[in-house]
Amino acid sequence: MTGILPGATIGILGGGQLGRMTAMAARSLGYRIQVMDPDPSCPARFVVDACFEGGWDDARVAADLARGCDVVTLEIEQISIACLKAAAKYAPVRPGAGAMRIIQDRILQKNWLGDHGAPIGAWRAVESEAELADAVSALGDKCFVKSARGGYDGRSQVKIGFGDATSAAEAWRLLGGKPCVAEQALDLEKEISVMVARAPNGETKSFASALNHHENQILDWSVIPSSIKPDLEARAQQIATGIAAGLEIEGLLAVEMFVTKGGELLVNELAPRPHNSYHASERACVTSQFEQAVRAVCDLPLGDVSVVQPAAIANLLGDLWLGKDGEAREPRLDRALAIPGVGLHLYEKHKPRKGRKMGHLSAVGKTPDEAVQRVLTAKELL
Repeated sequence: MTGILPGATIGILGGGQLGRMTAMAARSLGYRIQVMDPDPSCPARFVVDACFEGGWDDARVAADLARGCDVVTLEIEQISIACLKAAAKYAPVRPGAGAMRIIQDRILQKNWLGDHGAPIGAWRAVESEAELADAVSALGDKCFVKSARGGYDGRSQVKIGFGDATSAAEAWRLLGGKPCVAEQALDLEKEISVMVARAPNGETKSFASALNHHENQILDWSVIPSSIKPDLEARAQQIATGIAAGLEIEGLLAVEMFVTKGGELLVNELAPRPHNSYHASERACVTSQFEQAVRAVCDLPLGDVSVVQPAAIANLLGDLWLGKDGEAREPRLDRALAIPGVGLHLYEKHKPRKGRKMGHLSAVGKTPDEAVQRVLTAKELL
């Protein structure tokens, strides 16, 4: 028996909302939980046994965490390779440093995807202002420029050629003059993601694809299932499971994809952790992404990923807690809960900021469209 059984201790590098929700699922299964996070009052702090205060590059604290754990996982990909290696001296770390080294660097990630036959859009690696100017010209003067390392939810990204005056020189300055990737803007029909779980024993299961809608590069709402055409769904599942196997992922891997108006399916980015677009799995699927994460890293049998009912989520950003003048306000959360089928999920973050994810609403429906309409109607009432 290779499984790490309930009663053992799981360490999580990162104590944000993803760590919090994974910890809550682990507690239901009977595990003890410890987390490491720079913020001693992080969202996971209130639902775990111990919280170690340390930055994403603090290998000493990562090792201290791992000493008391039977397995270590993560909820944010900014964890340094040094931390992963330090923790691995005391407990299995899943996913491991090999896969993380590739995923953390967009240049390495894009090259790996291309080398392994995954479909990706046109892009260029950029290491200087001159290279960025050349890349923008080669890609058709309309592109997204993203820092090679770090950044999510639209951070460390700049758009060029979308009706504003941002130049290559300005974009290079805004991104700190550091290596980045330039991606050709695509004519998109929709955006989807596929969540894959893979255990150390090789067992793999993937959830039905989620349909995602973004505003200002931040996920606004998502629904499971996506209801894309069956042939496209099959292709998306094949691509995602192939990537997880190629990277030898142990844990979860979310594969974000574009569906172009021409019918192409292209990989956007990878996330080796629970993902915002699968929060709805708690209500849509037999097994949530959070329980599946625990099963996968503990090498237990993976759970059933069948969709039992369509479900959608809508993110609640800090903007809702801030009035037009920046003064604090209280959203009318009770109004949202008056809508049948709607649930509320708050992360216990104490300082709202514009663009900061404070929680989400969820809703079920007879169809994906009904679930989306319910959750958006509830959000409007806030």
